[in-house]
Amino acid sequence: QVRLVESGGGLVQPGGSLSVSCVSSHSINGINYVAWYRQAPGKQRELVASVERVGNIEYADSVKGRFTISRDNARRTVDLQMNDLKPEDTAVYYCNAGGSHMAPGPIWGQGIQVTVSS
Repeated sequence: QVRLVESGGGLVQPGGSLSVSCVSSHSINGINYVAWYRQAPGKQRELVASVERVGNIEYADSVKGRFTISRDNARRTVDLQMNDLKPEDTAVYYCNAGGSHMAPGPIWGQGIQVTVSS
């Protein structure tokens, strides 16, 4: 069974940068759609960014121009580089695999906290 493990995250000041990484226990070559979601306190989980096996990438409007998702099938990783962070980016970030544009897949990481605060 595929497991996803996130790393990185932490506390950063507004305007700063941070990256989170997700590594899979198994090859992701056969998984078309991998994504990062986030959930802020009191809010629903939302899609942040996604990348398909062929390289198609999509971002939530709120992070376009600031976040970059990348996928490395050889290393079994999906990374999210976050720049110009804002307090509203504070959330638990989750890696997800096996979904589509319509819904997340069944495979979730445990989540990692990102806090943007001065």
